[in-house]
Amino acid sequence: MSQPFTIVAKIVAKPGAEAQVEEALRRLIEPTLAEEGCLQYDLHRCLGDPQTFLFYENWQSKAAWQAHMETAHLRHMVQETEELLAGREILQMERVGA
Repeated sequence: MSQPFTIVAKIVAKPGAEAQVEEALRRLIEPTLAEEGCLQYDLHRCLGDPQTFLFYENWQSKAAWQAHMETAHLRHMVQETEELLAGREILQMERVGA
């Protein structure tokens, strides 16, 4: 069995937009967890910086994650938050070690 494909997505809200961004990100969780190939989709908020959110995601394959990137719910969130974000970074990761 192959290793899960891991994504760490960092999303930074503009000052004053934290609540709107959090709400939009929370709406992604349920439909994403229902997607084929989604193993884990956890949303976190930085304790020291409430503008910074992080998704920790595990997918069965890179193809499953790429399909997620084309879903209507993700595209809607991107459009909805476009003017509310100060930054976004997506890291494609692989597990090393045991």
